[in-house]
Amino acid sequence: MTPAPIAVALDAPDLETAARWASLVTPHVSTVKVGLELYLRYGPDVIASIRGASGVRLFLDLKLHDIPNTVAGAAGAVARLKPAILTVHATGGPAMIEAAVNALPNTQIAAVTLLTSLSEADLERIGVNGPASDAVRRLAVMAVGAGAQALVCSPHEITTVRAEVGPDITLIIPGVRPIGTASQDQVRVATPEQAFADGADLLVIGRPITGSADPGATAAGIAASLRRTSAATGRRS
Repeated sequence: MTPAPIAVALDAPDLETAARWASLVTPHVSTVKVGLELYLRYGPDVIASIRGASGVRLFLDLKLHDIPNTVAGAAGAVARLKPAILTVHATGGPAMIEAAVNALPNTQIAAVTLLTSLSEADLERIGVNGPASDAVRRLAVMAVGAGAQALVCSPHEITTVRAEVGPDITLIIPGVRPIGTASQDQVRVATPEQAFADGADLLVIGRPITGSADPGATAAGIAASLRRTSAATGRRS
């Protein structure tokens, strides 16, 4: 059975927990995501521990944001880890995004548009004018023009971004929360089924899976629900 298009966020307190979560979910999902906290705590060693012999895709979510030369150097420094995906902040600008793309030609560079924890009021405070969807759309078009092969946006912007960038750009969607789970620090959220039906290519799900009593069973349940959505909508999962 094909693994579901889910990236499980391994935001674990220690390396052993992250490796255990990875081993439980990899039969059911395509990707595991290592974020800034885990990477800074354990460095490159974490990758071998969570990848194991499974061959699961690695999503390295470091959200690089610096001058182009520094981002190029940082991207090159993780090349030996062979991440399938590496994130940079779209707000770093086109030259920075292009530098990351050139430094890692065999990795999908995913540009993060606006964090899903930001509300409209938050955006106004930091000087982003207009609705979040407009800002995300502008950033998405700019990032793709600079060579980004993937974009990270909230579930609320999927259809808007897809209309702008076309079918060939991978849309990675955080802020995904199954029915009955808390939104926690995410603001712009949707269920896995809705985000997938709207056109998401990869759903980022963390605490609803890893915080459950049985992460493997929870991942399997969400994967099954996406297969049902795929059958109902005609979208391939």
